[in-house]
Amino acid sequence: MRHGQGAVARALFPPEITVQVKALACEIPRERNIPFSRLSSADIARQAVERGITASISGNTVWRWLSADAIRPWAHRSWIFPRDPLFASKAGRILDLYQGMWEGMPLRPDDFVISADEKTSIQARHRIARGTPAAPRRVRRVEFEYERMGAWAYMAAWDVRRAKVFGTCESTTGIEAFHRLVDLVMAQEPYHSANRVFWVTDNGSSHRGVTAEKRLAQWYPNAIQVCTPIHASWLNQVEIYFSIVQRKALTPNDFENLSALKDHLLRFQAYYERIARPFQWKFTREDLKRMLEKVSHEKTAQAA
Repeated sequence: MRHGQGAVARALFPPEITVQVKALACEIPRERNIPFSRLSSADIARQAVERGITASISGNTVWRWLSADAIRPWAHRSWIFPRDPLFASKAGRILDLYQGMWEGMPLRPDDFVISADEKTSIQARHRIARGTPAAPRRVRRVEFEYERMGAWAYMAAWDVRRAKVFGTCESTTGIEAFHRLVDLVMAQEPYHSANRVFWVTDNGSSHRGVTAEKRLAQWYPNAIQVCTPIHASWLNQVEIYFSIVQRKALTPNDFENLSALKDHLLRFQAYYERIARPFQWKFTREDLKRMLEKVSHEKTAQAA
Protein backbone atom coordinates (compact mmCIF):
# COMPACT_ATOMS: atom_id res chain seq x y z
CA MET A 1 0.00 0.00 0.00
CA ARG A 2 2.74 2.45 0.87
CA HIS A 3 4.40 1.82 -2.50
CA GLY A 4 1.12 2.57 -4.27
CA GLN A 5 0.62 5.72 -2.22
CA GLY A 6 4.10 6.92 -3.20
CA ALA A 7 3.32 6.35 -6.88
CA VAL A 8 0.11 8.39 -6.51
CA ALA A 9 2.00 11.19 -4.74
CA ARG A 10 4.56 11.41 -7.54
CA ALA A 11 1.78 11.50 -10.13
CA LEU A 12 0.38 14.68 -8.51
CA PHE A 13 3.20 16.69 -10.13
CA PRO A 14 2.53 17.26 -13.84
CA PRO A 15 5.51 17.28 -16.23
CA GLU A 16 5.51 21.07 -16.57
CA ILE A 17 6.25 21.46 -12.85
CA THR A 18 9.15 19.02 -13.11
CA VAL A 19 10.54 21.03 -16.02
CA GLN A 20 10.21 24.35 -14.14
CA VAL A 21 11.91 22.97 -11.04
CA LYS A 22 14.82 21.63 -13.13
CA ALA A 23 15.08 25.02 -14.85
CA LEU A 24 15.20 26.67 -11.43
CA ALA A 25 18.03 24.33 -10.41
CA CYS A 26 20.03 25.41 -13.48
CA GLU A 27 19.86 29.11 -12.64
CA ILE A 28 22.68 31.01 -10.95
CA PRO A 29 21.20 32.22 -7.63
CA ARG A 30 22.50 35.79 -7.68
CA GLU A 31 21.01 36.38 -11.12
CA ARG A 32 17.63 35.81 -9.48
CA ASN A 33 18.53 38.04 -6.52
CA ILE A 34 18.86 35.05 -4.19
CA PRO A 35 21.65 35.65 -1.62
CA PHE A 36 23.14 32.16 -2.05
CA SER A 37 26.23 31.10 -3.98
CA ARG A 38 24.68 27.70 -4.66
CA LEU A 39 21.40 25.89 -4.04
CA SER A 40 20.68 22.61 -2.27
CA SER A 41 17.68 20.46 -3.11
CA ALA A 42 15.91 21.87 -0.03
CA ASP A 43 16.66 25.45 -1.19
CA ILE A 44 15.24 24.68 -4.63
CA ALA A 45 12.08 23.19 -3.10
CA ARG A 46 11.63 26.33 -1.00
CA GLN A 47 12.15 28.60 -4.03
CA ALA A 48 9.65 26.55 -6.07
CA VAL A 49 6.99 27.22 -3.44
CA GLU A 50 7.88 30.91 -3.04
CA ARG A 51 7.68 31.46 -6.81
CA GLY A 52 4.31 29.76 -7.01
CA ILE A 53 5.52 26.87 -9.17
CA THR A 54 3.82 24.45 -6.78
CA ALA A 55 1.95 24.65 -3.49
CA SER A 56 4.35 22.25 -1.76
CA ILE A 57 7.26 19.98 -2.59
CA SER A 58 9.97 18.24 -0.58
CA GLY A 59 13.68 18.46 -0.99
CA ASN A 60 13.80 14.68 -1.46
CA THR A 61 11.46 14.93 -4.45
CA VAL A 62 13.61 17.65 -5.98
CA TRP A 63 16.74 15.57 -5.40
CA ARG A 64 15.12 12.57 -7.13
CA TRP A 65 14.21 14.65 -10.18
CA LEU A 66 17.66 16.25 -10.44
CA SER A 67 19.41 12.93 -9.91
CA ALA A 68 17.58 11.48 -12.91
CA ASP A 69 19.21 14.12 -15.14
CA ALA A 70 22.54 14.29 -13.24
CA ILE A 71 21.91 17.95 -12.31
CA ARG A 72 23.93 19.00 -9.25
CA PRO A 73 23.51 22.75 -8.60
CA TRP A 74 25.33 22.43 -5.27
CA ALA A 75 28.56 21.40 -7.06
CA HIS A 76 30.92 23.44 -9.20
CA ARG A 77 34.32 23.28 -10.83
CA SER A 78 36.74 26.01 -11.86
CA TRP A 79 36.95 26.77 -15.57
CA ILE A 80 38.96 29.07 -17.83
CA PHE A 81 37.71 29.73 -21.34
CA PRO A 82 40.47 29.44 -23.99
CA ARG A 83 41.99 32.88 -24.58
CA ASP A 84 44.82 32.06 -26.96
CA PRO A 85 43.76 32.83 -30.56
CA LEU A 86 46.03 29.96 -31.68
CA PHE A 87 44.75 27.55 -29.03
CA ALA A 88 43.66 24.86 -31.50
CA SER A 89 46.92 24.76 -33.47
CA LYS A 90 49.18 24.89 -30.39
CA ALA A 91 47.21 22.25 -28.52
CA GLY A 92 46.93 20.12 -31.65
CA ARG A 93 50.72 19.83 -31.97
CA ILE A 94 50.96 18.45 -28.44
CA LEU A 95 48.10 16.03 -28.95
CA ASP A 96 49.82 14.83 -32.14
CA LEU A 97 53.02 14.17 -30.18
CA TYR A 98 51.07 12.09 -27.67
CA GLN A 99 49.74 10.09 -30.62
CA GLY A 100 53.26 9.60 -32.00
CA MET A 101 53.00 12.18 -34.81
CA TRP A 102 54.74 15.45 -35.69
CA GLU A 103 53.79 17.67 -38.62
CA GLY A 104 51.85 14.85 -40.22
CA MET A 105 54.65 12.26 -39.99
CA PRO A 106 55.11 9.41 -37.48
CA LEU A 107 57.82 9.87 -34.88
CA ARG A 108 60.94 7.78 -35.31
CA PRO A 109 62.04 5.23 -32.68
CA ASP A 110 64.85 7.63 -31.73
CA ASP A 111 62.46 10.55 -31.19
CA PHE A 112 61.42 11.26 -27.60
CA VAL A 113 58.72 13.37 -25.96
CA ILE A 114 59.48 14.97 -22.60
CA SER A 115 56.80 16.70 -20.53
CA ALA A 116 58.35 19.14 -18.04
CA ASP A 117 57.24 21.62 -15.40
CA GLU A 118 57.81 22.64 -11.80
CA LYS A 119 55.72 22.01 -8.69
CA THR A 120 56.40 25.10 -6.65
CA SER A 121 56.36 25.89 -2.93
CA ILE A 122 56.35 22.36 -1.53
CA GLN A 123 56.62 23.11 2.18
CA ALA A 124 58.32 21.02 4.80
CA ARG A 125 55.82 21.13 7.65
CA HIS A 126 57.21 19.82 10.91
CA ARG A 127 54.30 18.80 13.14
CA ILE A 128 54.72 19.99 16.73
CA ALA A 129 53.50 16.64 18.09
CA ARG A 130 53.93 13.12 16.86
CA GLY A 131 50.93 11.57 15.12
CA THR A 132 49.39 8.16 15.74
CA PRO A 133 48.86 5.31 13.27
CA ALA A 134 45.49 3.89 12.31
CA ALA A 135 43.80 1.49 14.73
CA PRO A 136 40.53 -0.44 14.85
CA ARG A 137 37.65 2.06 14.47
CA ARG A 138 40.13 4.96 14.41
CA VAL A 139 41.80 6.69 11.49
CA ARG A 140 45.38 7.86 11.49
CA ARG A 141 45.85 11.09 13.43
CA VAL A 142 48.09 13.94 12.25
CA GLU A 143 48.81 16.92 14.48
CA PHE A 144 47.15 20.06 13.12
CA GLU A 145 49.80 22.59 14.19
CA TYR A 146 53.20 22.67 12.50
CA GLU A 147 56.36 24.70 11.98
CA ARG A 148 57.33 25.80 8.48
CA MET A 149 60.82 24.53 7.75
CA GLY A 150 61.18 26.01 4.25
CA ALA A 151 60.05 24.96 0.79
CA TRP A 152 61.35 23.36 -2.41
CA ALA A 153 60.45 23.81 -6.05
CA TYR A 154 60.32 20.31 -7.52
CA MET A 155 61.45 20.40 -11.16
CA ALA A 156 60.38 17.27 -13.03
CA ALA A 157 60.54 15.84 -16.55
CA TRP A 158 58.37 12.90 -17.67
CA ASP A 159 59.25 10.79 -20.69
CA VAL A 160 55.82 10.32 -22.24
CA ARG A 161 56.64 7.22 -24.29
CA ARG A 162 59.02 5.43 -21.91
CA ALA A 163 57.50 6.32 -18.49
CA LYS A 164 60.81 7.62 -17.16
CA VAL A 165 60.91 10.48 -14.66
CA PHE A 166 63.70 12.91 -13.81
CA GLY A 167 63.64 15.54 -11.10
CA THR A 168 65.58 18.03 -9.00
CA CYS A 169 64.73 20.06 -5.91
CA GLU A 170 65.53 23.75 -6.30
CA SER A 171 65.33 26.64 -3.87
CA THR A 172 63.72 28.74 -6.58
CA THR A 173 62.51 28.44 -10.15
CA GLY A 174 63.99 30.23 -13.15
CA ILE A 175 66.09 29.75 -16.26
CA GLU A 176 69.06 28.30 -14.39
CA ALA A 177 66.91 25.77 -12.52
CA PHE A 178 65.21 24.73 -15.76
CA HIS A 179 68.64 24.46 -17.42
CA ARG A 180 69.76 22.02 -14.72
CA LEU A 181 66.69 19.86 -15.35
CA VAL A 182 67.35 19.88 -19.09
CA ASP A 183 70.99 18.92 -18.49
CA LEU A 184 69.90 16.08 -16.22
CA VAL A 185 67.90 14.58 -19.09
CA MET A 186 69.86 15.54 -22.18
CA ALA A 187 73.32 14.66 -20.88
CA GLN A 188 72.43 10.97 -20.77
CA GLU A 189 71.40 8.40 -23.32
CA PRO A 190 69.24 7.85 -25.25
CA TYR A 191 68.43 11.58 -25.28
CA HIS A 192 71.94 12.91 -25.90
CA SER A 193 72.26 11.17 -29.28
CA ALA A 194 68.55 11.11 -30.12
CA ASN A 195 67.21 12.34 -33.44
CA ARG A 196 64.84 14.76 -31.71
CA VAL A 197 63.73 15.37 -28.12
CA PHE A 198 60.48 17.33 -27.89
CA TRP A 199 60.08 19.29 -24.66
CA VAL A 200 56.44 20.04 -23.83
CA THR A 201 56.26 22.95 -21.37
CA ASP A 202 53.71 25.48 -20.21
CA ASN A 203 54.08 29.26 -20.34
CA GLY A 204 56.15 29.67 -17.18
CA SER A 205 58.61 32.54 -17.25
CA SER A 206 61.65 30.25 -17.46
CA HIS A 207 60.47 28.47 -20.63
CA ARG A 208 58.11 30.78 -22.49
CA GLY A 209 58.04 32.10 -26.02
CA VAL A 210 60.36 32.15 -29.00
CA THR A 211 63.33 33.24 -26.87
CA ALA A 212 63.03 30.13 -24.71
CA GLU A 213 62.73 27.92 -27.81
CA LYS A 214 65.94 29.36 -29.24
CA ARG A 215 67.70 29.05 -25.88
CA LEU A 216 66.82 25.36 -25.58
CA ALA A 217 68.06 24.73 -29.13
CA GLN A 218 71.34 26.44 -28.24
CA TRP A 219 71.75 24.22 -25.20
CA TYR A 220 71.01 21.06 -27.20
CA PRO A 221 70.52 21.24 -31.00
CA ASN A 222 68.33 18.13 -31.05
CA ALA A 223 65.92 19.57 -28.44
CA ILE A 224 62.65 21.13 -29.66
CA GLN A 225 60.46 23.10 -27.27
CA VAL A 226 56.68 22.88 -27.73
CA CYS A 227 54.67 25.24 -25.50
CA THR A 228 51.10 24.67 -24.46
CA PRO A 229 48.58 27.44 -25.13
CA ILE A 230 47.96 29.91 -22.31
CA HIS A 231 45.91 28.38 -19.46
CA ALA A 232 46.32 24.84 -20.79
CA SER A 233 48.62 23.12 -18.32
CA TRP A 234 46.17 20.20 -18.39
CA LEU A 235 47.75 19.32 -21.75
CA ASN A 236 51.08 18.73 -20.02
CA GLN A 237 51.33 15.09 -18.90
CA VAL A 238 53.79 15.83 -16.11
CA GLU A 239 50.86 17.41 -14.26
CA ILE A 240 49.41 13.90 -13.92
CA TYR A 241 52.64 12.80 -12.29
CA PHE A 242 52.54 15.82 -9.96
CA SER A 243 49.02 14.87 -8.87
CA ILE A 244 50.33 11.40 -8.00
CA VAL A 245 53.19 12.94 -6.03
CA GLN A 246 50.74 15.10 -4.10
CA ARG A 247 48.43 12.22 -3.22
CA LYS A 248 51.02 9.53 -2.58
CA ALA A 249 54.03 11.38 -1.18
CA LEU A 250 52.95 14.73 0.23
CA THR A 251 49.59 14.12 1.92
CA PRO A 252 49.76 14.38 4.86
CA ASN A 253 52.80 16.63 4.96
CA ASP A 254 55.10 15.95 7.92
CA PHE A 255 58.86 16.49 7.46
CA GLU A 256 61.46 17.53 10.01
CA ASN A 257 63.38 19.74 7.59
CA LEU A 258 64.08 20.49 3.93
CA SER A 259 66.66 17.72 3.68
CA ALA A 260 64.10 15.14 4.78
CA LEU A 261 61.57 16.47 2.28
CA LYS A 262 64.08 16.37 -0.58
CA ASP A 263 65.14 12.83 0.26
CA HIS A 264 61.49 11.76 0.43
CA LEU A 265 60.64 13.30 -2.96
CA LEU A 266 63.60 11.77 -4.75
CA ARG A 267 63.06 8.35 -3.18
CA PHE A 268 59.41 8.44 -4.25
CA GLN A 269 60.52 9.45 -7.75
CA ALA A 270 62.87 6.44 -7.96
CA TYR A 271 60.20 4.10 -6.60
CA TYR A 272 57.48 5.36 -8.94
CA GLU A 273 59.70 5.00 -11.99
CA ARG A 274 60.13 1.30 -11.23
CA ILE A 275 56.36 0.68 -11.36
CA ALA A 276 55.29 3.37 -13.85
CA ARG A 277 53.65 2.81 -17.20
CA PRO A 278 52.99 5.44 -19.90
CA PHE A 279 49.79 7.33 -19.17
CA GLN A 280 46.87 6.21 -21.33
CA TRP A 281 46.23 9.58 -22.94
CA LYS A 282 42.99 9.36 -24.93
CA PHE A 283 42.21 13.02 -25.67
CA THR A 284 42.82 13.57 -29.41
CA ARG A 285 42.52 16.36 -31.99
CA GLU A 286 38.93 15.26 -32.67
CA ASP A 287 38.10 15.57 -28.97
CA LEU A 288 39.74 19.01 -28.97
CA LYS A 289 37.65 20.08 -31.95
CA ARG A 290 34.43 19.01 -30.25
CA MET A 291 35.43 20.74 -27.02
CA LEU A 292 36.22 24.05 -28.75
CA GLU A 293 32.96 23.91 -30.70
CA LYS A 294 31.08 23.40 -27.44
CA VAL A 295 32.94 26.27 -25.75
CA SER A 296 32.24 28.55 -28.73
CA HIS A 297 28.54 27.66 -28.54
CA GLU A 298 28.46 28.39 -24.79
CA LYS A 299 30.17 31.77 -25.23
CA THR A 300 27.75 32.69 -28.00
CA ALA A 301 24.81 31.71 -25.79
CA GLN A 302 26.17 33.85 -22.93
CA ALA A 303 26.55 36.87 -25.20
CA ALA A 304 22.99 36.53 -26.54
